[in-house]
Amino acid sequence: MSRRSLYVIKIGSSTLLHPGVFAEIAAIRARGARVLMVAGGAEGIERYYRSAGRDMPQLTLGNGDTVRYCPPTEMPHIVAAYRQITLPAVEAGLAAHGLAVHACVAADAALVTGTANRPLRVVRDGRPRIVHDHRAGTVSGVDAVRLTTLLDAYDVVCLSPPVRDAAGGAELNVDADVLAATLANALDADHLRLVTGTPGVLSDPADPTSTVRDAVAGDCGRYATGRMRQKVRAAELALRGTAHVAITGPHTMVDDRGWTRFWATEEPAGDLRLLSHAAQIPSVSHDEHELAAYLAGWCRDRGLTARVDEVGNLVAERGDGPRTLLLLGHLDTVPFTWPVRWSGDDPAVLHGRGTVDAKASLTAFLDVLAGTDVPDGWRLRVVGAVEEEVSSSRGAFHVRDHYPADAVVVGEPSGSGALTLGYFGLFKLRVTAAVPSGHSAGFQAVSAPDRLAGALDRIRTAVVKEADDALSAVIDLRCDADATSQYATAVLNFRVPPGADLDALRAVAGEAAGDGVRIEFLRATPGYAGSRTSGLAKVFGRAIARGGSRPRFLLKKGTSDMNTLATTWRDVPMVAYGPGDSTLDHTRDEHIDAAEYRRARAVLDEAVTAFFALSTAEGEQRPGGAR
Repeated sequence: MSRRSLYVIKIGSSTLLHPGVFAEIAAIRARGARVLMVAGGAEGIERYYRSAGRDMPQLTLGNGDTVRYCPPTEMPHIVAAYRQITLPAVEAGLAAHGLAVHACVAADAALVTGTANRPLRVVRDGRPRIVHDHRAGTVSGVDAVRLTTLLDAYDVVCLSPPVRDAAGGAELNVDADVLAATLANALDADHLRLVTGTPGVLSDPADPTSTVRDAVAGDCGRYATGRMRQKVRAAELALRGTAHVAITGPHTMVDDRGWTRFWATEEPAGDLRLLSHAAQIPSVSHDEHELAAYLAGWCRDRGLTARVDEVGNLVAERGDGPRTLLLLGHLDTVPFTWPVRWSGDDPAVLHGRGTVDAKASLTAFLDVLAGTDVPDGWRLRVVGAVEEEVSSSRGAFHVRDHYPADAVVVGEPSGSGALTLGYFGLFKLRVTAAVPSGHSAGFQAVSAPDRLAGALDRIRTAVVKEADDALSAVIDLRCDADATSQYATAVLNFRVPPGADLDALRAVAGEAAGDGVRIEFLRATPGYAGSRTSGLAKVFGRAIARGGSRPRFLLKKGTSDMNTLATTWRDVPMVAYGPGDSTLDHTRDEHIDAAEYRRARAVLDEAVTAFFALSTAEGEQRPGGAR
């Protein structure tokens, strides 16, 4: 299932004066993400009032802070400032990058509604007063359906305060940072960025290098002053949702040294931090950029060579020898995300999308990479591939063609006590049946779905006869029509055993389709089955046994990036290993416990070390098939 990620980006009015931020938004859009921008308007409002020759009314709060006073008579001017100054600047800045923009105040068409705040306690002429007509409020409703439609229609949707009063009064001014956080929660956003003029939250406001890099709720309140208090409040509000939250700057989202990242849940021990953070960065297929960049930074902080390559894969390594052990994980997950959380104490359990499939495997690879001594003549390379969970397998194909290896460990959940030696292959086809348009009540009428159902049955029978262990499922189904014909289309997915003749499967499927049926072959990836007697399998078996388990060896009926490598790599030993229960893959109950993660990481560490020792001692010749 395809799902485009959503960024909610709050840009302060001073940041709008920095054109680089529009280029950054364009780059995010170019990656295929949807973008909802929230524009602050303080500078635009000041400009409007100056040009109109109006004084901007102010109120002094009991704590000494000064805020803009917005009685009903001033709200039309506030709205005009956004419509005449702030939003046109946003449209122009984004249009310069070729982006189609829908920009409006959030009150328009009741996209966002709110409720008025209680009367405000202020100080006037040195005495406390109560102000009843201040048109400030809090967000109470978001028209998620209409906003989603706009996001699908435009490159960028930009909203600004104020919002519609649900009770019917004049518009309500709301804090733009809090508006952004509320929108992120309402729309299940993947990423929330609150862009400011400082490099994140500073522990010492006078020192721009004192960025608080990581925070959980309650950490930053002691440092935040002035407008930063609202940004921290908004960031912590957004932790109730699904978004990866960061306050970024100065006036940029590019350099993450100026980021304060907010984490919704805190790991119970330091050795679980990488796993915990990786799980909290959404990375649904085609949205792996943020996770790849974070992990690359983690590696570089530990002295490892790391980069994000031209297709988006994370590539990290230690050693520079001519022979390579490749640890191949993947960055992406299937939809959909939900708030990540730790629960329990013994064992502690991490819940969330990707905890099993397969962020635990990838972070274990990186932990081992950071701690392993790589012998002369060898390179230990970790790749976090993109698009493993979709048919493209773009990351793995790039690995196959650009990163040769002498042995491969694929990061997929086998459970800490088991080793996967191979996978079934994938044979996927799109089947379309067509019939002339006509009334379904006609004599012996056959509809397009009728014809499609018959074709699918015949194709399944023919393929299973050719590969008797094959499994099949219809994974997509839709109907359409034009002026002359009716169409029904299905995607038929087969899992086929290692050794199945894919060319023969193509031939029998085509013969079985019948008249009026068209077949498109979407994917034909062979299965792979390795040997438990390879040196790579042996070191894992021994490490599992020393960890207290009797090793189990698996041939899985799913597929992995191992299949993609096997399309051209020959005589390269491959296994798959990783923590977690694979029956939880792609489920709403996906979780992993800390003890399982630690056991698998220890097995992996021992197996990698033993493999290097064994290979060096035996002086094995480098296999040529992958090179």
